[in-house]
Amino acid sequence: MSVEQELLAKWRFLPPDKQQQVMEFVEFLHLKTVDPSALTRTHKTNLGKRLRQIRAQIVASGEPLLNHQELEKEIANRRGGLLPTDE
Repeated sequence: MSVEQELLAKWRFLPPDKQQQVMEFVEFLHLKTVDPSALTRTHKTNLGKRLRQIRAQIVASGEPLLNHQELEKEIANRRGGLLPTDE
């Protein structure tokens, strides 16, 4: 049995949601192999573009960006002072 036949035989026994996961993974591998730049190019959303613009404006203004700890404190402050717990 070839690798292709073995893969198809195993795939047929998976539930539909797992078959979809396999298809998405194969598509990812295909894109990564055929055109690696497509992975970053296709995932740029309008929100991501807007966030990069805002970041650029902050950097250009000279205002320092928050580090991870400062960001956690800012989020906690906006949520009423509740800091995330270490789990």
